[in-house]
Amino acid sequence: MSEMNENPLDILPEVLLAASAVLGLLLGAWLPRRRQWLVGLLAAVAASAGIVATAVAAARPDVTAFGEAFTVDPVTSTSRIVVLAAVLLVLALFARPFHAHARESETYVLLQLSALGALVMAGAQDLLLLSAGYLLASIPAYTLAGFRKDGPGTEAALKYYVVGALLGVLMLAGITVLYAVGRATGYPSLGPTLSEAPEGLVAAGAVGLLAGVLFKAGAVPAHFWVPDAVQGSTAPVAAFLTTIPKIGALAALLRLGEAVLADSGMPWPEVVAVIAAASMALGNLAAFFQDDVKRLLAYSTISQVGYLLLPVAVTGRSDLAQPALLYYLAAYAVTNLGAFAVVCALPRATRLADYRGLARRAPLLAASLVICLLGLVGTPPTAVFVGKLEAFSAAIDGGYTWLAILAAINTVASLFYYLRWIGPAVSRGNGAALTDGDRSARGVAYAAALISVGLGLAAGPVLPALGSSLAT
Repeated sequence: MSEMNENPLDILPEVLLAASAVLGLLLGAWLPRRRQWLVGLLAAVAASAGIVATAVAAARPDVTAFGEAFTVDPVTSTSRIVVLAAVLLVLALFARPFHAHARESETYVLLQLSALGALVMAGAQDLLLLSAGYLLASIPAYTLAGFRKDGPGTEAALKYYVVGALLGVLMLAGITVLYAVGRATGYPSLGPTLSEAPEGLVAAGAVGLLAGVLFKAGAVPAHFWVPDAVQGSTAPVAAFLTTIPKIGALAALLRLGEAVLADSGMPWPEVVAVIAAASMALGNLAAFFQDDVKRLLAYSTISQVGYLLLPVAVTGRSDLAQPALLYYLAAYAVTNLGAFAVVCALPRATRLADYRGLARRAPLLAASLVICLLGLVGTPPTAVFVGKLEAFSAAIDGGYTWLAILAAINTVASLFYYLRWIGPAVSRGNGAALTDGDRSARGVAYAAALISVGLGLAAGPVLPALGSSLAT
């Protein structure tokens, strides 16, 4: 049992983000429109301070806080660093498109609140806190998806909200059933009691609970909102929707599998393995036929969730599961944001053919795009290559060799649609749509490509730090 205390400093990164959001909302009420970028700067300071606080806390023993509802362990610490670092990159993507926008300050506030929800989900050790994190991560994101206030933006927000509301209700129903049969909502108390509860009721509650968490992860069968929400929202918002909420959701799934459902009598590994296989296959199959770059990346993120679920399926069966997932989350986040940064840098290039001639007009941006897309495939020496290798190893070590083989086949197949984008980018063309570049987005693309390669090269010392046991 981890040491328990009620020190608010244990949740300092979350407190900083919440305080920045509240203060930003107040500042936005009286700052002139041209000065509302200060709210974004405040958000960046809060995220940076949160990373520093996380690094300091990570050197201490694992602790639980507030009645063991929230735990600070390597899963929480890694999720904090990845989420807050991703927030910094997304803030840079937001800088130009929302500058002097009528709702610029609200944009930064909603971004922080949704990221805060992802952090709560990652550290939650109680079903009620998990549901609160789900709502906090979802409601601001619905608003961000509809910020364009045009036809596609309205459709994106509506589909995102309807699916989220439906699956959120199922999640709450599942939590109710699990509470009824387990007589507790805290993971340390709930896990042992579920092993003696009726298997049918446990399975029904677990399916409802999974419905909500899989929605935030964007996994099959809760993936229907992803393509339309990503295509209909602005590119910076799409980058956010496909990255930060997934981190909290997948960390929550890892913790649920380890502490609650692994010994419940429900076939947890088999269920997660089937979801992983379906996400990989359907995401890749749908991406083959896409011509819109945002829609292609949307289906790509669905397939990536399938790979990320491999270590979740073998949680408790393999010691490689936790470090594999945490490392892969960091690798995916920076690489996916890098690909979307290129899309943000070229707002007029919406189709694959629009990128023709990019290598001639913007060679560094083209190189960043190639690195990030090949990184998503899993090409060495990028970080996703190491992440996939660790995920495949965990699956084999946990007895799911067939799932690792299926993931390898899907990885090879995914190269086809990424090359459909890389081909025009490195070929000759007039590049008529490759104008009006966003300099801040270009900077994010360059930085993400470098970090992806650097993290891949630094995998040796990073992975051992992610392997400590989950707090229970």
